[in-house]
Amino acid sequence: MNYKIHPSSEVQTSRIGEGTVIWQFCVVLEGAEIGKNCNINFNVFIENDVVIGDNVTIKPGVQLWDGLRVGNNVFIGPNATFTNNPSPRSKMFLESSVITIIEEGASIGANATILPGFVIGKYSLIGAGSVVTKNVPAYTVWYGNPSEQKGFVTRSGIILSNDLIDKSGHSYKLIEGEPVRL
Repeated sequence: MNYKIHPSSEVQTSRIGEGTVIWQFCVVLEGAEIGKNCNINFNVFIENDVVIGDNVTIKPGVQLWDGLRVGNNVFIGPNATFTNNPSPRSKMFLESSVITIIEEGASIGANATILPGFVIGKYSLIGAGSVVTKNVPAYTVWYGNPSEQKGFVTRSGIILSNDLIDKSGHSYKLIEGEPVRL
């Protein structure tokens, strides 16, 4: 066992990668899969049909429900909310999980809400408090309620306008969807 689990947490799965740390008061159900070198902060709940990649950071107060697929190097901010049922009713359950995908390198800000069945593209950035109601393309910046595309973002996190210009005035172009400085 090359991972750490705080004694106050209830972790039912053994599918946890090397170097992962699960902090205080977390609950991880039996079917969940967690990759290597993840940091699962205080007070996180992870349901059965959840797959988390390597090097993922999940901040406090996050619940990951059935159907969520989290890619490598993803950041999920405090109290981000994921939903998995497009029309929930008490005591009425879906026959199968609605799949939501957070692709590699994406960052989701604090208190953002992600509705079910969408793809958050690789290296995209979802602003704090945003409500995501559609697919988010790779390398884009989204915020608001409902969220709208407000620009682009590089792999290293440089924010660009919708015209692909950074705050210093440098221009970029998209090469296979990724912003590259000219």
